[in-house]
Amino acid sequence: MSGARWLRRRWRIPVAFVALALLGGSVTAIAGTASARRPRAPRLAAISPASAASVPDRPNIVFVLTDDLSTDLVRFMPQVQALEAQGMTFDDYFVSDSLCCPSRSSIFTGNFPHDTGVFTNVGTDGGIGAFYAHGDELNTFNVALQRAGYRTAMMGKYLNGYLQGPEKSPVPSTYVPPGWNEWDVAGWGYPEFNYQLNEDGTLHYFGHRPRDYLTDVLARRGVAFIDRAAASSKPFFLELATFAPHSPYTPAPRDAHDFPGLKAPRPASFDVLPTNPPSWLAGHPALSANQIRVIDRAYRRRAQSVQAVDDMIGTIEAALAAHGMIGDTYVVFSSDNGLHTGEYRLMPGKLTAFDTDIRVPLVIAGPGVAAGSATDAMTENIDLAKTFTAIGGTTLPSDGHSLMGLLRGETPADWRNAILVEHHGPDPDTNTADPDGQTPLSGNPTTYEAMRTERFLYVEYQDGEREFYDLANDPDELDNLVWSLTTSQLTQLHDELISLENCHTGPACWAAMHVDPDP
Repeated sequence: MSGARWLRRRWRIPVAFVALALLGGSVTAIAGTASARRPRAPRLAAISPASAASVPDRPNIVFVLTDDLSTDLVRFMPQVQALEAQGMTFDDYFVSDSLCCPSRSSIFTGNFPHDTGVFTNVGTDGGIGAFYAHGDELNTFNVALQRAGYRTAMMGKYLNGYLQGPEKSPVPSTYVPPGWNEWDVAGWGYPEFNYQLNEDGTLHYFGHRPRDYLTDVLARRGVAFIDRAAASSKPFFLELATFAPHSPYTPAPRDAHDFPGLKAPRPASFDVLPTNPPSWLAGHPALSANQIRVIDRAYRRRAQSVQAVDDMIGTIEAALAAHGMIGDTYVVFSSDNGLHTGEYRLMPGKLTAFDTDIRVPLVIAGPGVAAGSATDAMTENIDLAKTFTAIGGTTLPSDGHSLMGLLRGETPADWRNAILVEHHGPDPDTNTADPDGQTPLSGNPTTYEAMRTERFLYVEYQDGEREFYDLANDPDELDNLVWSLTTSQLTQLHDELISLENCHTGPACWAAMHVDPDP
């Protein structure tokens, strides 16, 4: 094993730190930074971003979208940490629903679930069926970019139900949606082995050999696409959507023994109920010793499984560097939703309005983005579609707002201070078909709408229950203060939430996302 690979495997150090060490830097000094929140090390000079003055007219875009990757896993991803050092970290980035298909639908279209019609993974209001029936596939950022002259490629996970049979999908297994020049998409790829891949309309089966590991297959396909794009005069958009680190949390064979003894984080909310919890959460007993062992094992396997994702990012950046394309390319890293592992006495899962589930990583590096920068502006997954199309010099009508001003270092005085989260409780009759079907042990909240601001979280459930957390004094969301609010305060919060639920255009949603900061 090379010295660089040993350093990265032993200490999980970003590639720039490895280069420094091999050139004479202090290994002890750099090893201590491996778990830091945002290392400020420079990237290798060969892959530094272009300056603002040299931003190309139509840059390329590489979008790495992970599945269920929570913010507490970034510390195990040196390539993502290096990407933070190269570009901008969005510290207050949220998803429109902490569930795969609704979130991905919002990313593709830039619209809230109430406009995509996709609220779950399965059934009449979820999955690829709802996305297809609602005509969403015709109004996506990739369609707009392709029309603008971009060569587009989709690799990995698309939407729930795809390639899973006619009972779960309205489209045939060879179907390729509009707006994609290259299509390498799997169906049930969660185990990472023994899956089918639709390659531009032809199905191919991958087995259980180490080289069949899906994340590594995506890395190879991504490099091949970049190699071909280098010979073309067209700009490109490449989405690499991994199934990792979704359950069953399958690491690449080379990473299966990493992090021995690693345990899940123990924040203040670990194995603790909030005061005045809603009925779906109330009554959860303290976690047993065996449940905590299960949680720790799940977290350890999640940390192991993101190693291949991190390697993929390094491989893709190396391919871009080899073709001299780094200065012309935005690299975007994010997740469709987070995951709780023991917080609020819940077994591993998602679906809640707590920050563990709705607050996820977003890192963007590229032309004109200041290295090592960060923003705490409230941003959401509905913003990505307009950001991608703005990069490509085109537009897409949607509920979101472009992030390009933030990427240029601007923070408008009238930036939004609230985001919307929408969630439908799953249909118990279809839970067995849903890879995210959860038992009450993991948390299975009833239908709710939530408003998350810089200062508070407000949740309204379909059954009439409410939650209000003062984040300035209670960042762990452990004290539900809804009982202390006056009737006028509750009315104001309800009206603001209703405005968000009923917005249907970019200007209307932008206006609704400006609420009273202190009701």
